[in-house]
Amino acid sequence: MAEDQSQNISVKVPDDVLKGSYANNMFVSHTKEEFILDFVNLSFFPPPGQGIVNAKIVTTPEHIKRIIAALQDNVKKYEEKFGAIGEVQKLNENPKKEPSPPNITSEYGYKI
Repeated sequence: MAEDQSQNISVKVPDDVLKGSYANNMFVSHTKEEFILDFVNLSFFPPPGQGIVNAKIVTTPEHIKRIIAALQDNVKKYEEKFGAIGEVQKLNENPKKEPSPPNITSEYGYKI
């Protein structure tokens, strides 16, 4: 029988990465050996269509499959907790039906 091979890994997040970056667009390309993800903050203000790549991720085909699986799992959990993501878009398309704001306390103890 295989032994449990789990281990603790310490990860340092540098301050400039810790603040995060906003991306509202992404370009994906690939070679035989790598997938390249360019995360872009695309501005619609003058000049329109001006975009800035604020993160570039280069990874292996095997790891991109794990990333996709992790994203699918998290979207499923998100939708189980908050409802289908497509429903949010439907609410925005029909402004006549305004949902009442939720009375939720975040895990950090403040109202959202």
